[in-house]
Amino acid sequence: MKKIFVLSFISVGYFLNAQSLSNSPYATYGIGDVKYDNTIETASMGGISTAYISDFTSSFNFANPANNANFELTSIRLEATNENNYFKTDYNNTKSTKHSTYLSNISLAFPLSPKLKMGLSYQPYSSKSYDILNSTTRDSDGVVIANRFRGSGTLNAAQIALSYKVADQFSVGARANYYFGNLYDTNEIAYSNAELINGYETKNSIKNFNFTLGASYQKLDTRNDRKLTIGATTTFGNTSNMMTDYKNSTYYYAAGDVKTGESIIEEKSTSSKNLLPIQASVGVGYGEENKWFLSGQVDYKKGESITYFGKSLDLQDSYRISAGGWYLPNYNNFRNYFSRVVYRYGAFYEKGSLKIAGTNINKFGISAGVLLPFKTSSITRMSGLELGLEVGKRGTLDNNLINQNYVNLKVGFNFADKWFRKRLLE
Repeated sequence: MKKIFVLSFISVGYFLNAQSLSNSPYATYGIGDVKYDNTIETASMGGISTAYISDFTSSFNFANPANNANFELTSIRLEATNENNYFKTDYNNTKSTKHSTYLSNISLAFPLSPKLKMGLSYQPYSSKSYDILNSTTRDSDGVVIANRFRGSGTLNAAQIALSYKVADQFSVGARANYYFGNLYDTNEIAYSNAELINGYETKNSIKNFNFTLGASYQKLDTRNDRKLTIGATTTFGNTSNMMTDYKNSTYYYAAGDVKTGESIIEEKSTSSKNLLPIQASVGVGYGEENKWFLSGQVDYKKGESITYFGKSLDLQDSYRISAGGWYLPNYNNFRNYFSRVVYRYGAFYEKGSLKIAGTNINKFGISAGVLLPFKTSSITRMSGLELGLEVGKRGTLDNNLINQNYVNLKVGFNFADKWFRKRLLE
C-alpha cells in the first residue's frame, strides 16, 4: 500500500510538471506569471498565512512552517485551479479571453513527534504561455511589418518543511525550496518584402535553492477561548544560478514551421544569482477557538534583474497587503450540515514589481471559499472537499496597456487520518 501511494504521488508530480498553464500578457516579462502560493486554503482567505495557525489537526501551513502547532494527523492534499482571464486594451480596441485548468498543488504532511511536524509539497511557481502577433503597415512604401512574441515553460517548486514547537505559545519552522524548469521567450520580426525573419530567443534554465524561516506566537485566553497570533517569515539564501542563453539570428520557415537556413548574428550566455530575491512577511491574527478567525498581513519582495531578449530588465520592490479569515457556525449542530461548513473570505492589494511606460502594473482581488466536511469528519479530524473562488483585476487601460479581469475557481480534497502515521512508527 505504501509503495503504491508513493508511486502515485510521483506520477501526479510528473503530470504537474508537464502541464500548460494560462497566462497574463504581463507574463512576457521576468520569470512569468507567478502562481505560488495558490493553495485553496490560503487563496480563499485573501492570501493570509503568516499568522494563521489552523484550529484543526489536519491542516499543514507551508507558507509559514512555524504555524503547525496544532497539526496532529497525516494530511494528503490534491488541488486543481481553473483560470478564466478577460483582457482588454484601447490599442485597436482589442479584447480577448483565455482559459486553462491545471493541477495546482499536491502535498503530504505528517507529525514526527508531538512537537516536530514535517511536510512535502509540489506546485507550479510561475509559468509562461503566450503568443502575440502585432502587424503594422509602413506608410512610406506599404510594407507590412509583423512582430510575433511567444513564450512557454513552467517554473515548479518542490518544498520540504519542518515545524518545531519550542514552548506552549511559541514555535519556529524552516522550509527548503527547490525551483526548477525552463522558460522560453521569442520575438520574431518579419517584413513582407523580405524572405528572412529576424528572431531573438531567450532560454532561462533554472535550478535554484533558497530557504524560508518562520516564527509564530499564539496566546490563548482560556476564559473566553479568544486567541492572538503573531507570525513572521523571511526567504533568503539563493544557492544556485539561473543560466540564460540568448541568440539573435535570421532564418525562414519551411513546410511545417521548420526553421531553415539559420544564420546566427549574436549568441551569448549569462548567469544571474538574484532570480528569487529576499522576501519577508509579517502578520497578526485574532479569533475564537473553533469559531472564527481574522488576520491581516503585509508581504514584501525585493526587486530583481533578469535578462530579457539580451537586455537586463529591472523589476521594482513590491508589496502586498492581505486581510481575511474563516467562520464556523456550529460544528456540533448535526441537524444542519451547513452549520458544520468552514466559510472563508478575504481580499488583497498588490503593488506589482513590473512598471511599463511609467505605469505600475498592480493587482487586487477578493476571495471566498468553503471546506465541506466529509460525513466521517469531526472537529479533530477535519477532512473534506475544498472549494475556492477568486475575482480580481490586474493592469490598466492607461498608455495603451492591458486591463486583465480574472475569475479563478479552485477545487481540492484534504484527506486526513492517522493511518500513515501508524505505518511510520512501525
